[in-house]
Amino acid sequence: MHDSYLPAPDDDVANGFLVNQITDSGSIGSNWADSYSYGAASLFRPETIPDLQDAVAAAPRIRALGSRHSFTSLADTSGILVSLDALPAFIDIDEQARTVTVAAGLRYGDVATTLHERGWALHNLASLPHISIAGAIATGTHGSGDGNGNLATAVAAIELVTADGELVTISRGDADFDGAIVSLGALGILTSVTLDIQPTFDVRQDIYQGLAWDDLLGNLDTVTSSAYSVSVFTNWLGDSIETVWTKSRMDAAAPPAHIFGATPQIVDRHPLPELEASTTTVQGGIPGPWSDRLAHFKLEYTPSNGEELQSEYLVPRHNAVAAIEVVRSLRQLVAPLLLVSEIRTMTADSLWLSGSYGTDAVAIHFTWKKLPSEIAAATRMLEAELLPLGARPHWGKVFSADAAALAPLYPRFDDFRALVARYDPERTFTNAFLENHLGL
Repeated sequence: MHDSYLPAPDDDVANGFLVNQITDSGSIGSNWADSYSYGAASLFRPETIPDLQDAVAAAPRIRALGSRHSFTSLADTSGILVSLDALPAFIDIDEQARTVTVAAGLRYGDVATTLHERGWALHNLASLPHISIAGAIATGTHGSGDGNGNLATAVAAIELVTADGELVTISRGDADFDGAIVSLGALGILTSVTLDIQPTFDVRQDIYQGLAWDDLLGNLDTVTSSAYSVSVFTNWLGDSIETVWTKSRMDAAAPPAHIFGATPQIVDRHPLPELEASTTTVQGGIPGPWSDRLAHFKLEYTPSNGEELQSEYLVPRHNAVAAIEVVRSLRQLVAPLLLVSEIRTMTADSLWLSGSYGTDAVAIHFTWKKLPSEIAAATRMLEAELLPLGARPHWGKVFSADAAALAPLYPRFDDFRALVARYDPERTFTNAFLENHLGL
């Protein structure tokens, strides 16, 4: 299948760029949370791959802008930002190979809907279906599930424009593959991504309430393996957590009747107890397509007004209980700044900058109130305790650690830096974020 939404390009060209595709810096705006204003000189919306190649080859500094869901300066540049939303939108399914090749700028929710309609599925989705394919895999974004790798582990191949304007394909099994997938945009601008797919499946989502902290910490493996995907939501206060969200495949074992005394809820819930559940995917054990259940939120709704910041730390599974206990010990610091926390799991992978490189991992996520100074101080205190336990910050969310602090956490850190030097010797795709956190 191939769907194309590309309009006919304008023929007027100036300095290698189509005139009507350039936006000046004053119109670029901010990220999803309105917590960071982009400082790039201009925004470019190419309508063809050759236009993108010409722009990259000509620009001293250039980076891609995805769905603007990063909470930091990760996507910014001192030069030109590129939006992929005017490039041809395609979803090509290869049923024999069990892969789908998609335009890199497409959102996961749009791809998921099309795949399900065609009888296929991805292995997992993140909380938000609104995020772009390229941005999600470049930052190691994930869903949940003891047996599920992060979203980038489904990548079979990528096509990207490198600093010299060349179009390069890197496929699973190639020498550079494990370094090139979770790459923070440092190697080039992705144009297409090939993902593994499987036959579509149905999921039911159940919400449990009343799980005691002692039962969670004493039985973490049992709780997180109770369904295909499990999320634990908490504010870190009290003797019990708030809710456990389970997503069970209908072709697997039924969800438990209770989880150490926590019982299923009849009324739908939002992760934030004070908000209505109208934006969340269907709960109450009602079966439905994976594309409508694995994410927490519906594609047709904006799940937040942007008045928030987010941080997340991915901890080696064997240190998960110790890390959770660290956060509980800091709850008087954390709770007043917090909207909600989520604990999720994922299996190990071989992607060099992945938070779960070489280890099964437990992710401890913080959705903060929009208090930048206070959050910066809180992340420094959390990292002082969590990084010695091997915690790796989520690349697209707020954290404090610099390259010197991060390097010991990633065994292939220096190999990645060498890979960047080979693909982008002039640092066309480097920005302040990469300089600070990777030492590029």
